[in-house]
This record gives sequence, C-alpha cells and structure tokens, in this order.
Amino acid sequence: MSIVVAVRKDGRTVMAADSLNVFGQERVSTDNSKAAKIRTIGSALLAITGWSVYANILDDLLTDRDTPVLRDEKEIFAFFIELWRQLHERYPFVNDQAHTKDTPFGDLDASFLVANQNGIYKVSQDSSVCRFDKYYAIGSGSVYALGALYQVYDKDHDAADLARRAVATAIEFDIYCGGEIDMFDVQR
Repeated sequence: MSIVVAVRKDGRTVMAADSLNVFGQERVSTDNSKAAKIRTIGSALLAITGWSVYANILDDLLTDRDTPVLRDEKEIFAFFIELWRQLHERYPFVNDQAHTKDTPFGDLDASFLVANQNGIYKVSQDSSVCRFDKYYAIGSGSVYALGALYQVYDKDHDAADLARRAVATAIEFDIYCGGEIDMFDVQR
C-alpha cells in the first residue's frame, strides 16, 4: 500500500513516493520505520508498490550482476522477464500463480514504475510495459494522485512541485499512504 508518482515536464523527470510501511492492516509509525520505495538503477529510477519483499529481492539480485539498462520498453520488459525467471530459480518461497484463473499469464502481484530520460514506464502485474509522456502513479493512492495531476499538470508548476502535490493528495485521502515524501530526479 503506497503511492509512487513520476512526472516529466520542461525537460525534468521526478519521482516521488510516500514512506509509510503497512503490513496488512498495521501501519508502522514513520518515526520508527520508513519504507524506501524508489531505487536508482543505473540512470533510471525504479519504484515498487505491493509486497515489500520485492525490495529485498531486487537488492539481492542486483548485488551480483551488472547494472541493468532500463532505457525503453524493450529493455525494461527484458529485465522483468529476467526478474520472473530469477524469482522462480533463486527464491523457493515465490508462488507461481496467476491473478485470475482466466489468464494465461503469471502474476508479479506488484506494480512497478520506471523513470528515465526517455519517459515514464509502468510495469503491470503481468510484466507488460506501458510508456507515459507526462505522468503516472501506482499504488493504493494512485487514483487520487492521478486526479490531482490531471487537474494541475498544465498549471504553472514544475515537475517536482507536481509530484510532491500528487503524493501529498494521496497521503491526505488514502488511509494506506503516509509519512514523509521522498523525491528523486532522473539523472541526465
């Protein structure tokens, strides 16, 4: 349960997230534990919403391999196909399940957001990759953040202000979002 937002405007790309840890129905005070939902991977930013164990898995996977290149849909998709393979080879606690019985695809049971110089990319639970030009949000607070961004994107705000406002809106209205707002700029 989270909110992560990426915004591109006037040549700048920013990613922002809340820092609340939630375990089922339990909220953890942010003065006791802060969740880091955004990671820098090479020249890209990668954020996770869903199971927090993905942070541990990604940290573990990335320690013993070359930094993946995440420049476009093809490279991002290839990385997540490799992640899927590694999930099943290296982590015996991973279930091989589909979100519904009617789908032929596996389910990561999490969403990811990648931002780089080329765009913003959502990676869905089925590993499909979709590119966005202006903004996108994932997590339980995403409907609030997307609504806020839709209303103010064309106003006189920079990318960082827009991302901060969108995350703050989600924190205000979604009970599973909270804590401090972490902000990251895509490196050029």
